[in-house]
Amino acid sequence: PGIKGDVGVQALLRAAGGNEGLVAATEQFIRGEYFRQTADMTGRINPAAAQRFVLSTRMNSVTNSQPREEYGRYGNPGEKVVERKLAELEGGEEALLFASWMAAIVGLLMAALIAIPHSYQAPSSYVQTNVQGTVNVLAAARDAGVACIVHASTSEVYGTARFTPITEDHPLHGQSPYSASKIGADMMVESFVRSFALPAVTLRPFNTYGPRQSERAVIGTVIRQAVDDRCECLSLGSLSPARDFSFVGDTVEAFIKVAELDGDHAGHVFNAGSGRMVSIGDMVEMVRRITGCDKPVVEEEQRLRPAASEVMALQADASSLSEATGWAPAVDLEDGLERTVEWWRGHVERVRSDVGYVV
Repeated sequence: PGIKGDVGVQALLRAAGGNEGLVAATEQFIRGEYFRQTADMTGRINPAAAQRFVLSTRMNSVTNSQPREEYGRYGNPGEKVVERKLAELEGGEEALLFASWMAAIVGLLMAALIAIPHSYQAPSSYVQTNVQGTVNVLAAARDAGVACIVHASTSEVYGTARFTPITEDHPLHGQSPYSASKIGADMMVESFVRSFALPAVTLRPFNTYGPRQSERAVIGTVIRQAVDDRCECLSLGSLSPARDFSFVGDTVEAFIKVAELDGDHAGHVFNAGSGRMVSIGDMVEMVRRITGCDKPVVEEEQRLRPAASEVMALQADASSLSEATGWAPAVDLEDGLERTVEWWRGHVERVRSDVGYVV
């Protein structure tokens, strides 16, 4: 409200980089009821109500070794962005509104390189993006005085569970370059909290799935192959690993709940998961029942992780998150799979024609 041409919304949508799901979620969140409840009757953003905006940053651009003007000198995403956006406003009152908007931002630090198979081929890029990129965003948040940073970690940082369910005190174990880079990012967040009193919280989601997720993720690739007549079989990796699958709506709610915490929780780490562990093989059978699929399951060598790198078991203990925020998962695996299958049935004709492996 009060920002010319929805400058703030458009900046966030551009930051989403064309990702259909992220754009849709960002636009819905920014334009939704939650947004309206945080502005007063004049349309002025109310910092006292802790207006929450999602600030999504394209890490690949932020960490570019050749600084780009839109990210400011040295890849700092806070400097030129603010100057340019302020220049787009109609001066005076609207500039003040924009300043209030900036002061009330809660940064949701989610952008990262995430494909584990790619991390075997290009580990340095994962360090540059996931560790150095995180440092860049944290430094910008510190300098801009944002209200809070919510850092998106991953259950992969735990490695194969040494005990279940996994609490936040479980040892961290980097079993892939990806997970090692995320451990590094987590530690940089902790260091900024301790060194600069940055108000930051870390959330570790466990295997989020749902509509719009790409075939890079196991549930997406299983469902696509099950409902697509062009696929003669279900080509998968190992069926033995077990995961705690969390529906996307529950994960989104967890991020919102954490963003609403007060400053006393700075430095805290929270798990977000269903608490239910299911093997990949059992999940595949659930999908086959839902879709009526009788295609054979074929294990492909190229889809297998190196043996010592495969994470064999993940199961969340999310009691800390529940106690702090009241969060609880609302969608069980069967219901979530049915919703995801329904989405895929409506979109399978529009996906890529290639039925091969996606990483």
